[in-house]
Amino acid sequence: MKLKEEKIKEAVKEGYAKIATQQECCCGGSNLSQEIGYSEDELKSVPQSADLGLGCGNPVALASLKKGETVVDLGSGGGLDCFLAANKVGEKGKVIGIDMTPEMIGRATETARKNDYKNVEFRLGEIEKMPVEGDTANVIISNCVINLSPNKAKVFKEAFRVLKPGGRLMISDIVLLKQLPEPIKRSVEAYVGCLAGAIMKNEYMTLIKDAGFRKEEVIEETHFPIEYMINDPTAKDIAKKSKISQSELAEIAHSVASVKVYAEKPQ
Repeated sequence: MKLKEEKIKEAVKEGYAKIATQQECCCGGSNLSQEIGYSEDELKSVPQSADLGLGCGNPVALASLKKGETVVDLGSGGGLDCFLAANKVGEKGKVIGIDMTPEMIGRATETARKNDYKNVEFRLGEIEKMPVEGDTANVIISNCVINLSPNKAKVFKEAFRVLKPGGRLMISDIVLLKQLPEPIKRSVEAYVGCLAGAIMKNEYMTLIKDAGFRKEEVIEETHFPIEYMINDPTAKDIAKKSKISQSELAEIAHSVASVKVYAEKPQ
């Protein structure tokens, strides 16, 4: 029996509220930011408080952002990708971060205020129903967040609505290369740990195409590092509750991939 959407959302919201206020980490920790694609210079160019180590890639690096563009970040968290994007689009550009966790919005907004980011705005809302007008963004980015949504089809349809014609989708996310064991799929904690919400890679790409996007492709794919799951407190807790051995946990890690996906909204 599938977890109800509201139960999943509340679990995710509660988990990330805790991260926002206590700086606990979910998908590997802030010390792994460079390992998942952020350069040392990039991390030095943004406020340290924005990096909570919650990503699985660096979507900004591949988004080819231009001065003056408008960027929307789905699941903006502490604001790391928003601030990186803000540096690229400049004063005439705009970055809108969307997150459903009030504590994350509060943290990111305060960081923006303290560091005088005038071209960044954080809005409380769900990525399945974005508080953004249609045809607003040149680029939509997201980092290890869409996998958490229980209704990914709706997320991609909303992304299509919010993008301007010719707009670009550039996301880093977690997908499955083979199905996870049922105990993991049923686990609420696994959702917050970026595991149970992931779907098969081909299904993920089909949802993007069905939303209306074209030129969709996986431009980079890497195995999800085993140490993320073996050493991560959330993963350890899931394994203990589900009675999964360390070797089985390692096998699960081989079933999971970190992907960078690109797509376009037709002109």
